[in-house]
Amino acid sequence: MLTGREAWIPDELATAGRENLDAVHVARYDDKEDGNAVDDVAMLVALGIGPESTVIDVGAGTGQFTLAVAPHVRRVVAVDVSPVMLERLRAKVERSDMTNIECVQAGFLTYEHVGDGADLIYSRYALHHLPDFWKAVALTRLATMTRPGGILRLWDVVYAFDVPETASVLERWFAGYAQDRIDEGWTRAELEEHVRDENSTFTWLLEPMIQRAGFTIEEAVYRDDQIFAQYVCRR
Repeated sequence: MLTGREAWIPDELATAGRENLDAVHVARYDDKEDGNAVDDVAMLVALGIGPESTVIDVGAGTGQFTLAVAPHVRRVVAVDVSPVMLERLRAKVERSDMTNIECVQAGFLTYEHVGDGADLIYSRYALHHLPDFWKAVALTRLATMTRPGGILRLWDVVYAFDVPETASVLERWFAGYAQDRIDEGWTRAELEEHVRDENSTFTWLLEPMIQRAGFTIEEAVYRDDQIFAQYVCRR
């Protein structure tokens, strides 16, 4: 199994996305992107996450989910490859009264888990930074960190359409974000950059990777625009 120390693995910082390394973008991220973390925590608590649980938040970003879940569990490890994101996350943790959060600069391919297996691994809008080959490797690594019966909660930009529909579906998506001011929300240019420069994939490619890694997909929810997917998976 890949340990994260091999010389031939990619530089995850280089694939993290331009905006995630930009302090100005990170400073306004919470205003632009509401992670719906409170609702996600409630759903996961209903699935059995509780006071003795260990949680790994991979691609934790500014810590929306980390801070929401921490009061409900024993331990949260917030993992992100971006030092800029981690700086903001650490500042939030310091301002809080929570002592069960650990912040680690690492990625899907380099994080080395120590301690009890995870009851929950959470990842939101992060896996798409890796090409498909490395997504499969990353998911397999996550499975080895998850205790039997543990949960993988995965959100991402995942395309639920067939290849011939690409232009029409993407154009509808772009058209919904016509504003020009990046401080007012996501712009068309940012979405075009995502499609062009990042590594989002199709549902019919990602889901076999999830299953082959050792997870069972218990729930898959696709947004009506066929651009976003949410998964609840069980180890």
